[in-house]
Amino acid sequence: MAQQERAIRTRKIILEAAAQIFDERGYESTTIAEILERSDVTKGALYFHFPSKGDLARGVLAAAVTTDGVRPQALKLQELVDIVLLLAYRLPREPMLSAALRMAIDLQSRRQFGTRWLDWTELLTGFLREAKERGEVLPDVDEEQTARMLVSCWTGVQVVTEGLPGDYDLPTEIASLFRLILPTITEPDVLPRLEVSAERAAHLHDDMPAWRAETRDTEFVGLAP
Repeated sequence: MAQQERAIRTRKIILEAAAQIFDERGYESTTIAEILERSDVTKGALYFHFPSKGDLARGVLAAAVTTDGVRPQALKLQELVDIVLLLAYRLPREPMLSAALRMAIDLQSRRQFGTRWLDWTELLTGFLREAKERGEVLPDVDEEQTARMLVSCWTGVQVVTEGLPGDYDLPTEIASLFRLILPTITEPDVLPRLEVSAERAAHLHDDMPAWRAETRDTEFVGLAP
């Protein structure tokens, strides 16, 4: 067990180091030597977990599809809102997330590794489908189309605000996006019960250490040197 836990920890250290440099310099400009120096692991340990730099890129993209910090709620639609709001709060603070987005919107990286937008769409589709089964979503809503539009709009808000003059708070912008979208998909009696705000995103983020303590990772990736 101790060896497996060490393997998980080593893999995470390597992946976080790679994400930091991908975020700072871009995938193409990053070297394995830089990742080794930043992670302070042996070459053997790195190649055990990630046989190539491309595998590191795919690992970063996969790690960015996350529902960490989102607790079960009385409304399934609130859980969906929480996922998207919390992602907006975490992205400027976590290189793993910002590096994944940087690679996803970079044409060269996208051609090499694709994106995880389909995974996000499938994830949100599942939440919307369950919310509809619970009577929270209007019956004529197409769950997959709505999820795809959410992913598209979320990405667009982040990219556009990053390029505009002035300072824009991403959770505040995403909360505004939800206020536009939710009335078109939500049952009228459910809508007032949803909490959509940048403050909620901050609260969810502050609560993440306690959440992680309650839900420890049990997925082992093998034995590491």
